[in-house]
Amino acid sequence: MMLEHGGRLNKAAERWGIPRAQWLDLSTGINPIGWPVPEIPAELWQRLPEAGDGLEATVRQWSGTPSSAVCVPVPGSQAAIMALPRLRKPCRVGIPVPGYREHGYNWREAGHKVVPIGPRQTCGGASGCDDRWLDQLDVMVWINPNNPTGGIIPPSTLLRWHRRLQKRGGWLIVDEAFMDATPAFSVAHQAGAPGLIVLRSLGKFFGLAGVRAGFVLADAVVASSLQSVLGPWSLSGPARYVMQKALSDYNWQRQALHRLRRDSDRLRSMLQKVGFALVGGSPLFQTVWVDQARTAAEGFARNGLLVRYFEQPEMLRFGLPGSNRDWERLERAMMRLG
Repeated sequence: MMLEHGGRLNKAAERWGIPRAQWLDLSTGINPIGWPVPEIPAELWQRLPEAGDGLEATVRQWSGTPSSAVCVPVPGSQAAIMALPRLRKPCRVGIPVPGYREHGYNWREAGHKVVPIGPRQTCGGASGCDDRWLDQLDVMVWINPNNPTGGIIPPSTLLRWHRRLQKRGGWLIVDEAFMDATPAFSVAHQAGAPGLIVLRSLGKFFGLAGVRAGFVLADAVVASSLQSVLGPWSLSGPARYVMQKALSDYNWQRQALHRLRRDSDRLRSMLQKVGFALVGGSPLFQTVWVDQARTAAEGFARNGLLVRYFEQPEMLRFGLPGSNRDWERLERAMMRLG
């Protein structure tokens, strides 16, 4: 069974009879004004990818990762999400609910027992929370910020969880796909500790989902096993080049962060203005509770706006428009349907 995700414009165009070019896609949480990709040297298309191109050093500097961590380039976080369950014998794995469903799906498919973890257990990351619930787990996966709620667990709490799990040889996997816009909450600076695994990618903040480029930060044992599963040349030469250039462009990153925070505030105000109840969000998306959320999503679709519908619990997630015209179009649709 394949899980459904945002961004399926071809399917939406076919279902609703609206040409693809006429859609406004707000379903993915991807930066609509992505990093400007330069011309890629021709030789990168002609040669096999090679290590020693400086990518790992660039990642280390950009993320603040210590020398004890190993950087494993991957073709997007999804590749790591699919590969990591294959590195352990069947065990008990905690998965946040709600959360990005590919985590639970892939651990379950690999024969592991998936244990749903909700806000009641985690206390929202509060320092005084009773962590004994972790003792039933061998692996804990956390999405920080959470997708789709935007909730963030403080690094101090995550590192406390990690220490408790690691005493029994357990893992803490932190999916930081949406972390680039809130870098102070990253645990990348602690990567390299045994059993702490951090996932990052270029898809969301950099707006480069199509290049399928990311990396895993882990201790040497986990990194070696992951590299063996992924095999040689897991990331293409052009993708390595784009990642290194994008991570080195600090000026663009500062400007993008300012714009995303401003636009996220604008989106949140717009949603509240029409009466939607906010669940939470991040600089890249906002999520709302909606009565009859599927009907609301279909209402937007009839107007050529694709938003992300979540079934359990019923929610809608809105990404950011990328132009004044798109903002105006979203506002008109909200006033009609809100």
